[in-house]
Amino acid sequence: MARIDFIQSLHASSRRNYIQRVVEHDKAACATVARQFGADYWDGERCYGYGGYRYDGRWRPVAERLAAHYGLRPGHRVLDIGCGKGYLLYELTQAVPGIEVAGIDISSYGIDHAKEEIRPFLQVGDCRTLPYPDASFDFVVSLGTFHNLPLEGVWQALREMQRVGRGPGKYFMVESFRTEEEKVNLLYWQLTCLSFHSPESWAWIAEQAGYDGDCGFIFFE
Repeated sequence: MARIDFIQSLHASSRRNYIQRVVEHDKAACATVARQFGADYWDGERCYGYGGYRYDGRWRPVAERLAAHYGLRPGHRVLDIGCGKGYLLYELTQAVPGIEVAGIDISSYGIDHAKEEIRPFLQVGDCRTLPYPDASFDFVVSLGTFHNLPLEGVWQALREMQRVGRGPGKYFMVESFRTEEEKVNLLYWQLTCLSFHSPESWAWIAEQAGYDGDCGFIFFE
């Protein structure tokens, strides 16, 4: 399993006040609301999640890098696990015209408010039990989703990701930490995480699940 960074520069472009996150609001109450993955999480106040998640083109460079690295071409079938509002999938269709896309997310609000062009290809569902046949996608991607599951759920989701993909074209990204400082920052900032692991531990979990794709991480520096 190769470790590849497609996201950290985008992640690092947002400034975060970690201490303010835990003293300005009731963090536990905010996390409880966030884990409903509803309107407050996507488009409510920042203390509950994104603080307004709207299309702004930020995912185009990521889509282009993914498409180039995995050799995506017209006719390929692509699945985004935890697709949210579908912005990455939309950008993939722009980067590689003619690909076929599908997305799944636990949030009905996210799907209902997805980018209009991509919404017909998305559905509400659980990444631990994907509603797709074996080996039905040429490329499967999941960004910022699996850390929201308990450990047993991570194992199930990775098994499902492995099952529906064909070949080596699989990539997941999760939040992680390399130092004690990054671990504390992650704990301060996160609202929805249930699994907190170092990159080495994530790699071990993926191996135990039989996952043979690639992975990446974002760090709260």
